[in-house]
Amino acid sequence: MQTLELRRGDYLISTDPARLDLAVIHGYLSEESYWAQGRPLDVMRRALQHSLCFGVYLGGDQVGLARVLTDYATFAWLCDVFVLEAHRGQGLGKWLIQTVVAHPALQGVLTVLGTRDAHGLYQGYGGFEPMQDLERWMLRPRRRPGGHTNDE
Repeated sequence: MQTLELRRGDYLISTDPARLDLAVIHGYLSEESYWAQGRPLDVMRRALQHSLCFGVYLGGDQVGLARVLTDYATFAWLCDVFVLEAHRGQGLGKWLIQTVVAHPALQGVLTVLGTRDAHGLYQGYGGFEPMQDLERWMLRPRRRPGGHTNDE
């Protein structure tokens, strides 16, 4: 797949996996996010390798990310979206979501996400809507060795 690169002022969004800064991504997600607290480095590395990633950069420094798990045909899951605090308030999150949903490989693909606090961002800039008929959706919890779920 061809790498996408878009510039806005001094910022760049790129899907080039070689640009990803694992230390920045893992540091934010495992230490500052509410959804990936304590995520191990090796898990983050594997997740990035098997995802379509949209990195946000200022110069050579990574300042944001959106990760998409997809089969490029029927389904996608948008996850691990963040912009480092020092770069917030400049519209980067809006631009990032607009870039993800406009990506040619994701057109016509059902895309889901989960958020605790950014519904307006995803509705306003990505066209996401609250899920209906949630009883149709099911979840198989992640299991740790010994059969325990992460919630135990």
